[in-house]
Amino acid sequence: MGRMFESIRRFEDHLALVQRRRYGLIEIRDGQFFAIHFRPWPRIITALEVNSIGRWKHRHLTRDRCLLYFNQPIRHRNFLALKYIFSSQGSSCRTLHQATKTLDCVARIKRSDAIVTEVFNRRISDRLMRRLGWVPHCPERSGHHYIKRFYGQYPAYTDNLAASE
Repeated sequence: MGRMFESIRRFEDHLALVQRRRYGLIEIRDGQFFAIHFRPWPRIITALEVNSIGRWKHRHLTRDRCLLYFNQPIRHRNFLALKYIFSSQGSSCRTLHQATKTLDCVARIKRSDAIVTEVFNRRISDRLMRRLGWVPHCPERSGHHYIKRFYGQYPAYTDNLAASE
């Protein structure tokens, strides 16, 4: 049995751990993968947290840093849920893009069929989501739900990880 909280700095050395752990936080700094911090329980996000603490932190932190929280739901083992992305005011597009690419790599290691998310930020458009490989999902539900489907076909940039499995 592993520890409740574990972190890795290299995928290649910890593929079994990435495959096994359900809840995590991807940390990207200055456009580069820094670590995945695994958690013993899923990240629960509240509107109050996003609208108060999240906005305050975004305004006051200036490092080029992005934190991406993901969950692998117990009832839907073939899917990942992108729960929350925190970016500081100093975050670059490169850093944000690297965070989503890293999540794709996690999906490949876990052999996930898809990643699902709900977007609350009105500045994130359907057009941007499509450019990043996401398509609208569950149009009958309120909110902006998206899915990124793989079904065994992962982006080319995740191939390096497959070679080391």
